Order: sequence, then C-alpha cells, then structure tokens
Amino acid sequence: MFFVPSLNSKTYIPFVFSPVCAGFPSPATDYIDKSLDLNEHIVKHPASTFYVRSSGDSMIGAGIHNGDILVVDRSLKAVSGNIIIAVLDGEFTVKRLSIKNEKVLLISENDLYQNISINDGTDFEIWGVVTTVIHSV
Repeated sequence: MFFVPSLNSKTYIPFVFSPVCAGFPSPATDYIDKSLDLNEHIVKHPASTFYVRSSGDSMIGAGIHNGDILVVDRSLKAVSGNIIIAVLDGEFTVKRLSIKNEKVLLISENDLYQNISINDGTDFEIWGVVTTVIHSV
C-alpha cells in the first residue's frame, strides 16, 4: 500500500544543533536551537513522492528491514546502483538496480535471495527511486 505525504500540515520537532556524543553527554546540549519539519528534509518533490512499507528481508544488507517505511520519488531517473521500487510481473518489489553492458539486474541485498535478471520478455517497470528509509531502532 502506498501513501502520499501530507505536506499541508507541518509537524515541527525540536532540533538540537549540537552533535550527539555516544559517551558522556555535555550539559551544553540542554539547549534546543530550532525546530525542523522532517518533510523538508526527506521530500524533495512533493507531487511525485510516496511512502511505502517494506515487507520481507531481501534488502537487509542495504539497511531495509521488514516493516520499514520507504520514501519513494517517482520523478527521479533511476541509475545503476540506486535502490528502486519496480513492478515485476505485476508485483511491486524493492531491489538495487544494476545496469551493465545494457543488461538489467535487480540485486537482492541478502544472500538468501537470488538476483533477478531482466530479459526482453520480462514484464518490468521502474516505478520510483527509494530516497530515504525510515527505520525504528
């Protein structure tokens, strides 16, 4: 299921400008410098950006886990190396795009899954480019 980002309502979250230390926290970081709207940082082309929830574990090597939210921009031209949403034989899939010597390969980022070679007879379309992964820790 795909979702369109709501840009009409803005949610500003306090933003601490100072870097966060992994060790002992500095007392100086108690001050919030400004607020930010995450849409301004992850949605570059609002009319062509969608959110989609990932399913499965074929892309864990790329940091995409089951249930993550992917930000997908349909206005971007996909190039080799991009992580894309593709329509393959009528089904949506997320894979890394590889184009070498005019051969297209969809690469899984998990050794348990085979890569997919796109041939002339394959029903295949690049639907959009994944620009951001929202992953809970």
